[in-house]
Amino acid sequence: MNSHSTVTLADGRTIAWRECGQGHPLVMLHGWSMSGAVFTEMAERLGDEFRVLCPDLPGHGGSASLDLYALSSLSASIGEWLEILDINNPSLLGWSLGGQVALQMVLEGRVDCRQLMLISTTPCFNQGGDWKHGLPQGQVRTMERQLRSRYMTTLEDFFDLQFAPGEIAPARRRQILDFAVRAAKVPASEDSIATLGLLSRTDLRGQLQALPCSVMVQHGVSDAIIPSGAGAYLAARLDAASVSMLEGIGHAPFFSRPDLCEKLWREFLHER
Repeated sequence: MNSHSTVTLADGRTIAWRECGQGHPLVMLHGWSMSGAVFTEMAERLGDEFRVLCPDLPGHGGSASLDLYALSSLSASIGEWLEILDINNPSLLGWSLGGQVALQMVLEGRVDCRQLMLISTTPCFNQGGDWKHGLPQGQVRTMERQLRSRYMTTLEDFFDLQFAPGEIAPARRRQILDFAVRAAKVPASEDSIATLGLLSRTDLRGQLQALPCSVMVQHGVSDAIIPSGAGAYLAARLDAASVSMLEGIGHAPFFSRPDLCEKLWREFLHER
């Protein structure tokens, strides 16, 4: 992908992004404490027929921080970035936190989306009440304490949690770390902690409805971060046209099974 470009929003903050290819715009939104670099491989694969744009969410990669983190703030920032670049009727792919941002953008009408692709996404990150498809609140609180006391080690542990046992070989792990993690700036600890708090507060279940765009849901059955039941719930509530529940796969299927994801993503993107 091309190196970072940046634009300045109306409030003076910057949004950075990478892009490659030409054709219909495909916008990819990354997950918590990562950056648009996570999509380097997939963007280069799909750039033969799509203009693939991978922004860094606020407070991540090369994008400026927010004073107050809320899902609506991330949605507004990426929506304004799309307006500045004059990106119309894109296909929108979101992974994990990025999936929540993408879904919020469509629900708020911030994007006239042709297709919405939700990878390892949940409407509600925490367990609570009758919602069993999230992380226990105690585990999330422990993670926050660990981010404050041993930040880099906690991020490394979280990276490994994305994969089921035996899902990737050690050489592939090193390769992913090189292009997806080490190629980008690590978020400041306060931004990661604030964004984790955003995830803990967000509950989109009451807003879910059939959307005006075609929806794809893809989830690893062995996801240890967002249980696959969350993906099944989204697929049912959004009347998803395409549902892929991947056996033996964890939180980041495009890292461990790039060939399969390219095939499934192309098939969906070719639908009208």
